[in-house]
Amino acid sequence: MEKVNGIGGIFFKSDDAPALRDWYRNHLGIPVDDSYGGASFEWREKENPDVVGTTVWSPFPSTTKYFDPTRAPFMINYRVSDLDAMLAQLRDAGAVVDEKIEDTDYGRFGWATDPEGNRFELWQPK
Repeated sequence: MEKVNGIGGIFFKSDDAPALRDWYRNHLGIPVDDSYGGASFEWREKENPDVVGTTVWSPFPSTTKYFDPTRAPFMINYRVSDLDAMLAQLRDAGAVVDEKIEDTDYGRFGWATDPEGNRFELWQPK
């Protein structure tokens, strides 16, 4: 059975994402990267400390289509080791799985929806 092996990111909608990013930067010290409007928190794998991982935090404009088709104000990105196997496992279980898969410089991404209609992102890092 494929399993999630971490949280890759937390994304949420905001009525004024730039102002909210600034608030978090100024009041909580979150290191917002203005090139993409979020922050990356680095960590090391317990079993393999030479491997550096990241968890991304990012507010999105309330009008974003990135979370569609869900209307939820958030989306969680889960890290996986084998995206294709995880997507197949979800399909076999009857979950709604987006047919789109993105291959990027950061790795591979896929999406599915839980039984309550919350869209989530799956990420297989390079």
